[in-house]
Amino acid sequence: MTARSGKGGWTVPIVFYGYVIFALLAICLYLPRIFGYRYAFRKPPKRVAAKKRNIAVLIPARGESAIIGDLFDSLEKQDYDRGCFQAFVIVKDRDDPTVAMAKSRGFSVTVVEDQRCKGDALDGFFRTLSPDMVSSFDAFVIVDADGVLSPSYLFELNNALEEDAEIFVTRKLAKNFLGGKKDRSLFSNCAALTWPMIDELGNAYRTAKNMPLNLCGQGLMVKREIIETLGGWPYHSMTEDYELKLDGILHGFRSAYYPDAVLYTEEATGRRENFTRRVRWLAGYRENDKNYKGRIKEQAKDAGKLNAGEREYFFGIVPYLIYLAATVICSIAGVVFTLVYATQGDPRWLESLLLLVVFPQAMLYFLLFAYTIIALLCSRDAFRMISLGERVAMVLYNPFYILEYLRAYLVGMSLSRKKALEWKQTERVMKGGNGDAS
Repeated sequence: MTARSGKGGWTVPIVFYGYVIFALLAICLYLPRIFGYRYAFRKPPKRVAAKKRNIAVLIPARGESAIIGDLFDSLEKQDYDRGCFQAFVIVKDRDDPTVAMAKSRGFSVTVVEDQRCKGDALDGFFRTLSPDMVSSFDAFVIVDADGVLSPSYLFELNNALEEDAEIFVTRKLAKNFLGGKKDRSLFSNCAALTWPMIDELGNAYRTAKNMPLNLCGQGLMVKREIIETLGGWPYHSMTEDYELKLDGILHGFRSAYYPDAVLYTEEATGRRENFTRRVRWLAGYRENDKNYKGRIKEQAKDAGKLNAGEREYFFGIVPYLIYLAATVICSIAGVVFTLVYATQGDPRWLESLLLLVVFPQAMLYFLLFAYTIIALLCSRDAFRMISLGERVAMVLYNPFYILEYLRAYLVGMSLSRKKALEWKQTERVMKGGNGDAS
């Protein structure tokens, strides 16, 4: 790149330098998180429970009879004392085939007819429990019907209860990997890579720093005290897990990531279904932000300062926004300059194209590619069951998969405004009996 004299000669360099400055600012702001990646490669302390506690397994199972058999099998294979846990299956219709399947295994069934989302099912279930029944359990773990539990899952949950926390996130691996290639795709593999990004690269660091975790309703365990404090399950949004996180900031609930407790969850193989899932999640996040941001801000104002959880909630996304904004603005400017210079026969069109369009886009891809590699390395055991070719394709495509979240957010925002977003049955690709989690 060379300095140019004449009218507009410095326009391209000025835009480029502006992009570089803001990109470096974003990276500097993100450095604490980058340093926090080291926790992804540290094995957390192994907890050993002094006693066996009673754990309730809650299974929202609206119309899931085709898939739930694997979960039931894995519950019966638990190496935890059968007298110390009880499974509760929550359905919408009394004639759901899941009812007979659950009862044949000795599991309890609760019918919650008025349910539009997972939160409704959970709330309806807790409304059927007496205070004495609630107090008979030490903790409640929520498992989706498509899940499969590792044999030691409940045993490790009991160990996890030794942690000084009230909310627990357990490790999630892809159930799709337990079957053949027909049960997975490039999109489901990228979706599976989301979990180490959230947990190993995020929640492990937050656990070490005693910060609120990013919660997921699949494999989420809460101590009895949470249910007693809340009076049940008051979360009815599209993303009840994110709502619990925000409400937990207000209540001061402590959360911890416990990777020794492992479950397998199904990922959507189709691009459309995969995208639709993300649209619902992001729309739910937006809905809850509108409902909770003011209250969290008021709490911080009353305290006179931001605590670690509040600070991350308000400012944690700032580095991403700065970098994305710098890249988008620079790229748009580059396209404009390239077209203008090209139509004028000015050779600076090539400089504009390379510096303002190609370079920022390449850097964005490179950073997301590096992030993908780190996530794969810290959770490489989770992907050993897929071929090298599948892993290479996943790593190369995942940056585009991550960027698609921006489109999903915009679509979700549009549907939310039209009130056209609702909970829908997820298309299943795996049927009962495909794979063994042991």
